[in-house]
Amino acid sequence: MKALTFSGIILMALNFESCQIKNNNNDNDRNDMKDSLAIANDSLLTKIQSQTFQYFWEGAEPITGLARERIHIDGEYPQNDRNVITIGGSGFGLMSLIVGMERGFISKSEGEERLHRIMDYLTRIPRFQGAWAHWYHGNVGEVKAFSEKDNGGDIVETAFLAQGLLVVREYFKEGTEIQREIAKKADNLWRGINWKHYTNGKNVLFWHWSPVHEFGMNHAIQGYDECLISYVLAASSPTHAIDSTVYYQGWARNGKIKSDIKKFDIPTEVKHNSREGEVGPLFWAHYSFLGLDPRGLSDKYVSYEDAVVNHAKINIAYAEANPQNFVGYGADKAWGWTASYSINGYDAHHPDNDKSVVSPTAALASMPYTPNESIAFAKYLFNNLNDKVWGKYGFYDAFSETNNWYPQRYLAIDQGPIVVMIENYRTGLIWDLFMNAPEVRLGLRKLGFKSPHLK
Repeated sequence: MKALTFSGIILMALNFESCQIKNNNNDNDRNDMKDSLAIANDSLLTKIQSQTFQYFWEGAEPITGLARERIHIDGEYPQNDRNVITIGGSGFGLMSLIVGMERGFISKSEGEERLHRIMDYLTRIPRFQGAWAHWYHGNVGEVKAFSEKDNGGDIVETAFLAQGLLVVREYFKEGTEIQREIAKKADNLWRGINWKHYTNGKNVLFWHWSPVHEFGMNHAIQGYDECLISYVLAASSPTHAIDSTVYYQGWARNGKIKSDIKKFDIPTEVKHNSREGEVGPLFWAHYSFLGLDPRGLSDKYVSYEDAVVNHAKINIAYAEANPQNFVGYGADKAWGWTASYSINGYDAHHPDNDKSVVSPTAALASMPYTPNESIAFAKYLFNNLNDKVWGKYGFYDAFSETNNWYPQRYLAIDQGPIVVMIENYRTGLIWDLFMNAPEVRLGLRKLGFKSPHLK
């Protein structure tokens, strides 16, 4: 068989599904077709992962090795933030580095050098009761305030980072001497987070704390949105754990997190932190579940597997309905709405807040939930839009066919879930590593969760 270029493989993937096997009695032909399609799909996913991974490798902030908040290929940067690193996005980047080493995008030695540098930097920069701020000026190691009062610890961004730290630790903890040293550094950083401080003595976690403004932001974290991982890790901490009551009263609202609302006749399962009857942006179904495996995951109130899968299915149903007749929408075309760049700045898109802007991370990071539709989405982009939406670090952050709007910009928090969740779909690697952490298993049991990983 002749070697195929990537373009040839993509064409195979695009065309095989529409081909008709003339001899329906020929099982060999049918099996050959399935095998060829599987190979084409596998190559497609590797291409997406490898190119997107470069955001966290070649595109990383050069001094720290951590993830830049944004990269604009068009060269226009707001707020002079070319060297600003994001803590949450860097957590996604840590998990992406593990994927990169496992898939051979970089060597183990290259990954080890980068991770040593990252761990040392995270140890040096200012922390707030063990938690990191949302942003730092990477080149000088100083906090960049997210807003006037948000100039200290951010426990949600810290949770996203800690998710990555535990994945790194689990990946390296039984490796070479160099790898075990990295694992130890990651473990020390994880153990230093004072989750209990962020309750402010109440039965709920608060998002922010600052030495200057203390709990002045007064943002209680209650479900459902992207923050479940904060409570799971806070309960799992071997050094500063919260009580289970904080989870039940704070996140789960004593059962009020459960919802009977349906969208397109699909149960939402959980009450989204949006206006009544609406579902939120799809990143709510991704960020907590990069490491936390939702398959078979439930507490005494809700099934999180149903919540995330149905969230994606609602987006697909909306794309099929396409009530505003926007260009390109469909279950086998463009779909997926989340927080991303928008035609006018930045917006948290969802079916009830649709500006004709589609964000590739929404569908691609949903691949474990809706694999057929997510792969169809990727093929639609390659086949119809190509370099309008594809660039140096994978698919650009957002686009609108209706408005002929194709900005060449990237955000760390959108690129990371693409790499990680495609890997979880393909091998379950990151899910298995995170769920293998003994503290996580203890924490989930403490909160009354059920999961196949807890058997």
